[in-house]
Amino acid sequence: MRTVGVEEELLLVDPGTGEPRALSAAVLARASLDDAEQDVFEKELHEQMLEFATHPQADMGRLHAEIARCREEAGRHAGGIGCAVAALATSPLPVSPAVGMNRRYRWMAEQYGVVVQEQLVLGCHVHVSVDSDEEGVAVIDRVRPWLPVLTALSANSPFWQGKDSAYSSYRSRVWQRWPSAGPTELFGSAETYHRRVADMVATGTILDEGMIYFDVRLSQRYPTVEFRVADVCLNAGTAVLVAALARALVETAAREWREGVPPAEHSVSLLRLAAWRAARSGLTEELLHPETMRRMPAEAVVRALLEHVEEALKSCGDLDLAREGTARLLRDGNGARVQRELLERTGSLRDVVTECVRRTQAA
Repeated sequence: MRTVGVEEELLLVDPGTGEPRALSAAVLARASLDDAEQDVFEKELHEQMLEFATHPQADMGRLHAEIARCREEAGRHAGGIGCAVAALATSPLPVSPAVGMNRRYRWMAEQYGVVVQEQLVLGCHVHVSVDSDEEGVAVIDRVRPWLPVLTALSANSPFWQGKDSAYSSYRSRVWQRWPSAGPTELFGSAETYHRRVADMVATGTILDEGMIYFDVRLSQRYPTVEFRVADVCLNAGTAVLVAALARALVETAAREWREGVPPAEHSVSLLRLAAWRAARSGLTEELLHPETMRRMPAEAVVRALLEHVEEALKSCGDLDLAREGTARLLRDGNGARVQRELLERTGSLRDVVTECVRRTQAA
């Protein structure tokens, strides 16, 4: 069975005001004192962010437990210096992001200017194991149309600089400002993929292969494909759902490749429109159907995703998890809907952050 690992980026906030706090270095210093966690937490582009990575897991129950434990430990370390962690893909309250000052981040700040200053956005990246780069690229080619559905399910960033953005996943719109981000054309082979990456790095527009920000890419460090389209999810269970669906998409695509089923030939132009629609609507309105690229109710498109990967979900033992998880999101709402409902009820973005801090720690 394919293994899955999750990387989550968390927002460091003041527990009283809800405002982001640039304290990642202090949190990491505390975490480094714990031998068991030295390789779990990492620094990110902005000082208001903290990232953790799980171990590869084959069982979704174990993945859920590890995500919950990492969130709990992140909260404990943050609490030790007077702040808290929130699984929010953007800050609801206004913020002036503080960019880390290592060599890599300084280069990025000099090259990209305001794009870096405004990149305080937090995602959930899912790594799924593949047998080879050739299989990985075949998967990348075949999962492209389905990625916006993962964005819609995970959408958790309705607010930007203290205002409603009118988007469910405004994080994904901010992320698209990077020159190497977004959907890709068909590659057809690992050789073509690697040649394309090398050509992009050779332009000098990006620093290195680590700045290949495709929606799905081959990992530099692991034998995996890395899904990069999801917001960090408010609830750990939603992150597990996204991971299960990502694994099922990989398995389905790999089977199609082995059987000689060609990938859909949707243009990058259409894929960008589908991604925009998912970011705008989330689960509240319509999405573009991955097969027809025509508008349909979000519930119907989510159902189409489940049907597309049903056999893979069964073989992994994740079918019930996926059905129950998507039904819960369609009924109760994703993070974006929850945040808006909290604001409507409390009238305070500070209270929204406070409640999201609590939910971040809930298993």
